[in-house]
Amino acid sequence: MIHQYKLNGYNIVLDVCSGSIHLVDEVAYDLIAGFETEDRAALVARLAAQYADRTDAAELEQAYDQLLALKAAGKLFTPDNYEPMAGQLKARTSGVVKALCLHVAHTCNLNCSYCFASQGKYHGDRALMSFEVGKRALDFLVEHSGSRKNLEVDFFGGEPLMNFGVVKELTAYARSIEPATGKHFRFTLTTNGMLVDDEVIDFANRECHNVVLSLDGRKEVHDRFRVDYAGNGSWERIVPKFQRFVQARGGKGYYMRGTFTHANPDFLKDVQTMLDLGFTELSMEPVVCAPDDPSALTEADKPIVLRQYEELAKLMLERDSEGRPFTFYHYMIDLTGGPCIYKRISGCGSGTEYMAVTPWGDLYPCHQFVGEERFRLGDVWTGVTNHEIQAQFAACNVYARPECRDCWARLYCSGGCAANAYHATGKITGTYQYGCDLFKKRMECALMAAAVRQVKK
Repeated sequence: MIHQYKLNGYNIVLDVCSGSIHLVDEVAYDLIAGFETEDRAALVARLAAQYADRTDAAELEQAYDQLLALKAAGKLFTPDNYEPMAGQLKARTSGVVKALCLHVAHTCNLNCSYCFASQGKYHGDRALMSFEVGKRALDFLVEHSGSRKNLEVDFFGGEPLMNFGVVKELTAYARSIEPATGKHFRFTLTTNGMLVDDEVIDFANRECHNVVLSLDGRKEVHDRFRVDYAGNGSWERIVPKFQRFVQARGGKGYYMRGTFTHANPDFLKDVQTMLDLGFTELSMEPVVCAPDDPSALTEADKPIVLRQYEELAKLMLERDSEGRPFTFYHYMIDLTGGPCIYKRISGCGSGTEYMAVTPWGDLYPCHQFVGEERFRLGDVWTGVTNHEIQAQFAACNVYARPECRDCWARLYCSGGCAANAYHATGKITGTYQYGCDLFKKRMECALMAAAVRQVKK
């Protein structure tokens, strides 16, 4: 299977199952388009007449032979032989957990109306995780991590800094057990910035592999939603803290993580604002909310958003040439390596190798399922007891979704987000079509930018 598209002046051909990308001229582009559906002689004759001012039949015959060689080498029209492997990785690592999202605070000091977590309460009670619950969660992770050395823990909320004392205690406990267990913990802190101070910065820069800092870009966009309980915007309070935070990290991992909504489908302006503020590791995510929510992206917003992705890719290449590169999370792609094929077809690992832990120690497949009682997997003391639900997540791979089978992007999205699918369709194996459309455009842009960068090396 191949996917052909034109973007930023380039004719791009993706061989889906090998991952090979070809930047070609228009003649080769059309030759590839007809390669599998037209007779060789008829195709060559048609294109020789169509491009008489550029080529002739002899050159087209040579080009056709080159396509045959690429096909034989597994770089064009590669068949999909991966379906029998679907589920093998999860079966092989059954019971192995590599990451936990610790909900150390089911409360927040901001009152964002678009918050999928119901202002941090997850449609339940406000609560802070105790050290005892968090300690047991870390022990659970070690006990169920098998032979994995590196374990991932995200301090999440709500706003995790509202329980900063426990965050520090849990980090110290994890470090204390690393020598005896042979494990290494990699921590991430996700924060809205309101409680960031020098102590938080010093802690995160010492202990956290990554930090995720919530900023929606332009002041008027950010302050439309990200307000305190008095209705005051937070932009002016957090931006100077984030600038100091990032500068102090000295190159360590971070992301400015924004959300775009119906109010700002033109999110490239927010990306540019972040760049102007000195931030270079960026992410802008489409809002997750009910379709009838005023913040929800509409069909009328979609073409605007798709254009933003294209212009963003062009901006990245422009700034590369100016010596001012930046990273956009969704455009990070490795053409020479990247995830192994087992990972690509088996999905994100929610509910199997990755779980979320509530302040009470309950286990859920991921943070977006917390509060949905039917998805409660068990708890950190007794482990997973809801084996029926876990089995559904274990079987949730790219081939479990009929709509994905013929999609060119399936080996990049791995079937997409189970939570988005569930909230859109009522099934974790459903298809969130709006999200699919955005993802495919992001991938086209990411592949174009990556291929151009590779050529310019």
